[in-house]
Amino acid sequence: MSENYIVILAGGIGGAKLIKGLAKVVKPEVLKIIVNTGDDIELFGLKICPDLDIITYTLASLVDEEKGWGFAHETFNCLSSLKNYYDTGWFNAGDKDLATHIYRTDLFNQGYNKAEITNLICKNLGVKSHVLPMCNESVETYITTPSGTMHFEEFFIKYRCKPEILKVEFKGIEEAVPVKGILKYIQNAEKVIICPSNPIVSIGTILQVKGIKKTLSQVKDKVFAISPIIEGASVKGPADKMMKNIGLEVSCVGIARLYKDFLGHFIIDNRDCDLKPKIEELGIKAYFYDTIMSNLRKKIELAQFVINLKI
Repeated sequence: MSENYIVILAGGIGGAKLIKGLAKVVKPEVLKIIVNTGDDIELFGLKICPDLDIITYTLASLVDEEKGWGFAHETFNCLSSLKNYYDTGWFNAGDKDLATHIYRTDLFNQGYNKAEITNLICKNLGVKSHVLPMCNESVETYITTPSGTMHFEEFFIKYRCKPEILKVEFKGIEEAVPVKGILKYIQNAEKVIICPSNPIVSIGTILQVKGIKKTLSQVKDKVFAISPIIEGASVKGPADKMMKNIGLEVSCVGIARLYKDFLGHFIIDNRDCDLKPKIEELGIKAYFYDTIMSNLRKKIELAQFVINLKI
């Protein structure tokens, strides 16, 4: 029997935007948010979890709304000094953000795991939703380019996703197991929502954690997703480039094919409405709506649309 909560799979800014809307439409307490941790990185000796932080800061109403990440009204005094010692100043970690990374690293050193630490950070920041890392194990995404292999964060921030992608690798994914409770939450949720996050390095990473894809396929009828691709291009980030690299059609249809084993319902943008029949040929119910979340009203409207859809 389904329980009165909603499971969300999320990563990055696209995920945070939808979650912001969902937290206005339903009680934040009913949201169980499984977050990509494949972007995690260690810099300055600190454990940094970019996607967990983006979503936590968003739910705490602390995020820089213009950038979509980091704290609002941030300063960068510490980073300015760190540039005297490191060549990793490209990460743009603000002073308040660094405080989170220091706290997280201290707790790791005390023996806490990633899920326990995430829970403590959320509690301290007043977040009422249940935010869960996809796993406690360390997983890091690396991108191979013609000039060498680099961490995804370096590819994304320092090089602005410009280098050609030859290979995407998730180091440590073989050892990754879902955080305790995740599979049960998926099985018993009233609805599962896959955010319009990168299907390769955000949602795709979560799906590679043991048991998650299989469990989703068992409850396919209640799994909903929003396309991150509109008119053959990413709304934000390198999803289109990565899809092309692995031979996927760069369209909402390509996403539907990628997700078809576990997806029951798919929301595409109004501008792709002519592709609805192709998606439904895959056995997936398709809907179209305005999926560009350019302001809070549109985030709320899209969230309400997804919540109102019947299983």
